Amino acid sequence: MSLALYRKYRPGSFAEVKGQEHVTGPLQQALRNGRIHHAYLFSGPRGCGKTSSARILARSLNCEHGPTPDPCGTCDSCVALAPNGPGSLDVVEIDAASHGGVDDARDLRERAFYSPVSSRFKVYIIDEAHMVSREGFNALLKLVEEPPEFLRFVFATTEPEKVLSTIRSRTHHYPFRLMPRRELTDLLAAVVESEGIAVDPTVLPLVVRAAAGSARDGLSILDQVLASAGPDGVTRQSASSLLGVTPDSLLDEVLDAFAARDGAAVFATVDQVMEGGHDPRRFAGDVLERLRDLVVLDAVPDAGDKGLLDCPPDQLTRMARQVTALGSAGLSRAADLVHAGLVEMRGTTSPRLLLELVCARVLLPAASFEDNAVLTRVERLERRFDIAGGAVPVVPPPHVPGPHHAEHPGGGADSRTPAQERPVPPVPAAGGDRGNSGRPVGSPELPRSSEAVVGTSWPTPAVPGVPSRPPVDPPGPPVDRPGPAGPPVDRPGPSAQPAAPAATTAQAPAAGSAPAPGTESGQAPAPTVSSPGGLDATALRRSWDAVMDVVKGLKRAAWVVLTDAQVQSVEGRLLTLAFTRPGNQRALANGANTEFLQDALKQVLGVDLDVRGVVVGEAAQPLPAPGRPVARTAPTYDGFAPGDEAEPEDPDAPRLERQVAGEDAALKLVADQLGGTVVGTSEP
Repeated sequence: MSLALYRKYRPGSFAEVKGQEHVTGPLQQALRNGRIHHAYLFSGPRGCGKTSSARILARSLNCEHGPTPDPCGTCDSCVALAPNGPGSLDVVEIDAASHGGVDDARDLRERAFYSPVSSRFKVYIIDEAHMVSREGFNALLKLVEEPPEFLRFVFATTEPEKVLSTIRSRTHHYPFRLMPRRELTDLLAAVVESEGIAVDPTVLPLVVRAAAGSARDGLSILDQVLASAGPDGVTRQSASSLLGVTPDSLLDEVLDAFAARDGAAVFATVDQVMEGGHDPRRFAGDVLERLRDLVVLDAVPDAGDKGLLDCPPDQLTRMARQVTALGSAGLSRAADLVHAGLVEMRGTTSPRLLLELVCARVLLPAASFEDNAVLTRVERLERRFDIAGGAVPVVPPPHVPGPHHAEHPGGGADSRTPAQERPVPPVPAAGGDRGNSGRPVGSPELPRSSEAVVGTSWPTPAVPGVPSRPPVDPPGPPVDRPGPAGPPVDRPGPSAQPAAPAATTAQAPAAGSAPAPGTESGQAPAPTVSSPGGLDATALRRSWDAVMDVVKGLKRAAWVVLTDAQVQSVEGRLLTLAFTRPGNQRALANGANTEFLQDALKQVLGVDLDVRGVVVGEAAQPLPAPGRPVARTAPTYDGFAPGDEAEPEDPDAPRLERQVAGEDAALKLVADQLGGTVVGTSEP
């Protein structure tokens, strides 16, 4: 029968006690100086070396060459008090959990006055001293205060505040601490090497985490893991199953689903956890620990190299992608929600239900108006604008007159085209026969973005290459203001014909130019899937690694081809990639490879680009348009950046007749993502 590891590798001297140098050092120095106190109090968490240090202190006091900080280990006293020795009559160890009454204390007091049998000192080691009753402590008080010169007391406890204050004041208190992670890992590695059993290096971090800083618990868990070793030793999979740790694959799945806002994948993972027999509380705790690691990795990108995270390199790579996808605010919010869920799970009869509710809260930041939820949504918007180059081109919204201005001042009819009109749900009137807006009940509702607010103007963000618009005056009588040099422009008078709306003029093609493909004269162009906005080659290069990761998940063969590609330019909707090998350029000409890249660009950047590849030094070869759909691993929504919520389409809602773009797109983002209300806009 083998001896338990925590007994086999129990320290026999102060030098062998790991992680408690702040205690062993002063004790050794006190033994060197001969300043030995009559009572000591060792406190600290379980399994950190309190009782072992008390035995080493007794061994140092009774050594033939002592008192000495380094017992010889060969004399009769040292051999008897060795970790696996038979013991000594002069060193008495008492478990106060079962001998803490007043009668036990009186019996100890009577036997304490007898001289030691063969040793220099008579030592009483009272373990779990906080379990001694108040009456028992009072019975020992006089003895502890004025003991015989050959008597020494060592009290060991995990709760020093429960020890009677009059006893505690008469002792030298040495607080022990939990063992540092690195030192515990080194201790376990030395034990594994001594045992001669093959163990996967990734198993030790699991044991260290389960030990939670306790050396005795770590050795006990390691003993259990080594006992289950097979012909190939101990693998990470077998150790994870034995210790009940959630597999890394499940943690990666649920966190990737959180980042992608994929509710189906999240709840499928929860169902897989339950079907696998895992404890929902343990799963939530492991998710919280992973979120903690991600928070550390977000704050310290090289946490793996600095030793802050003890993870395999491939896992660190996956965690770095999860940090980028979730964002700082998203990580903090998810950690807070999971922690609150763990508190709610204590004593509940349906932990799975609470786990699913926690997952639903993490998936829906838009449903909460708390600070961390708003920060999460703002962070996504900032990331989207950062990817798009920091600005979105602004297009003036179409002019929409009010009901009492159905005709222009000149008497002409409204010249808006059907593509410029947007149906808006009616707003119920509030009191009387007129609504809050001052219009008659039953009149058509106007788009809120067209209602003017006196004294208010919307600032226009600066866009590189786009001239800024002049400040907008509030509605009122026209005022002549000096304009740029050029022919004067007459304002429409009572008999003048109305001018074309600003949006129509801005979108009309130049004279003599052919209409755009797919459009007819006088008709608005058909809406596109998405617009690159301010995306340029520099912004795309910053996000190219994320695009390549998505391509790799869609099709590894396409990813291999694109590893040779470099972003050369982005001109309008055309992305040009430069290749160094003609074979890779020809492989990209395959429609499937192009579609995988386009699909990745839509998922990561929310843009739809045409792609062509050129070989460095040769003419560009345009690629054919994609001809077949690409199977997606997760649903995507056009017009949304990564992480934005895409609400399902309401079949009863009115259909938009044109693609929202320009200033309307910016107003829509403010209203949808930040919960703002557009009071009105003004025309220049």
